Amino acid sequence: MSAFEIIGGKKLKGEITPQGAKNEALQIVSAVLLTEEKITISNIPDIVDVNKLIDLLKDLGVTIERLSKDTYTFEAKNIDLEYLNSDKFKKKGGALRGSVMIVGPLLARFGKAYIPKPGGDKIGRRRLDTHFLGFEKLGAKFHYNSVDNFFSVDASELKGTYMLLDEASVTGTANVVMAAVLAKGTTTIYNAACEPYLQQLCKMLNRMGAKISGIGSNLLIIEGVEKLGGTEHRMLPDMIEIGSFIGLAAMTQSEITIKNVAYDELGVIPEVFKRLGIKLERRGDDIYIPSQESYEIDTFIDGSILTIADAPWPGFTPDLLSIVLVVATQAKGSVLIHQKMFESRLFFVDKLIDMGAQIILCDPHRANVIGLGRRNQLRGISMTSPDIRAGVSLLIAALSAEGKSTIYNIDQIDRGYQDIEERLRAIGADIKRVAVNE
Repeated sequence: MSAFEIIGGKKLKGEITPQGAKNEALQIVSAVLLTEEKITISNIPDIVDVNKLIDLLKDLGVTIERLSKDTYTFEAKNIDLEYLNSDKFKKKGGALRGSVMIVGPLLARFGKAYIPKPGGDKIGRRRLDTHFLGFEKLGAKFHYNSVDNFFSVDASELKGTYMLLDEASVTGTANVVMAAVLAKGTTTIYNAACEPYLQQLCKMLNRMGAKISGIGSNLLIIEGVEKLGGTEHRMLPDMIEIGSFIGLAAMTQSEITIKNVAYDELGVIPEVFKRLGIKLERRGDDIYIPSQESYEIDTFIDGSILTIADAPWPGFTPDLLSIVLVVATQAKGSVLIHQKMFESRLFFVDKLIDMGAQIILCDPHRANVIGLGRRNQLRGISMTSPDIRAGVSLLIAALSAEGKSTIYNIDQIDRGYQDIEERLRAIGADIKRVAVNE
């Protein structure tokens, strides 16, 4: 077990580069199972969740070669389907929520798949219905063993069909798309997710020989093909890290340049931070944030208090709401944060209140933040990270706070952020990792 010790209140300065996108990586790496030919993927983040998935694929029989820190080749020529019934797989798959992403490719190529009920963050109920209802529409049959929390799915022949997804789930859409590319006939998916990471997956599959149209919209049309081939793919930078670094700059009054952000793929993210009063400037494909002594939250046109809520793409991503909430604590003005998708993601605000923030937790989904306008600096405390995104939000709060903070359970942060303390130290942060006795 490890913890971060942070001495806050210091201005940072310099350049920082976001890692490859975690949420894209889990889809793209799973897609290698769709072909026996070699696939090269670059800008893969070196983080726990992605490394666990790569390790799982290796156990499944995928030949994997690491060409550099962020580049791998995958060759899924000799897959051992019996491994999916092993206790080792049940243990590994159950510890990683992203393991559900291998079901679609396995169904498409081999006609069957097995998966333990995946784990992941404790951020509220995250159902898998969209995945399995989509598979059923394609002709798959599944059984859930409630005793050992194990799913088995069978599809001797997948057939294209029309489906209206019950929700615009990113992972659900990706899984169904991967199953449909090798199905017989045409599959039409309405209410499909259209996040950039899903677009990246579809573009990669097309390079492999798939026939997917409507990319970037919520209506995807997939003409099934006989087989897919190899390709090369580079992943986008992680938009959640980019938003986190924007928030970090504002909270610590720092001058920071975020490098190589793929700005055109960020959607409304820059505009949401601008509504909090944060100045940022696009410079080519970089974002420059100047040092600001203060920033003021915008209001709606009629002068009423601003509400920032999550929504399916192209709406604001739920993964950045905790960052927005933290940033608002030191702004001038008030904002209502509405976390619609997950009922437990705001339960870290008690730590911010202990640090001196003024927040009213209205219910599990809404928090009213009354900005302090830097009249009172947050104070360092000891706290525990409840999940990946809240952990980084608390890290940002600690870097802006007066005095020393200790953040425990940082294994959660390691699951989503690569070498975070080294990158922060490079721009002047006083942060170190320390061992903690359990």
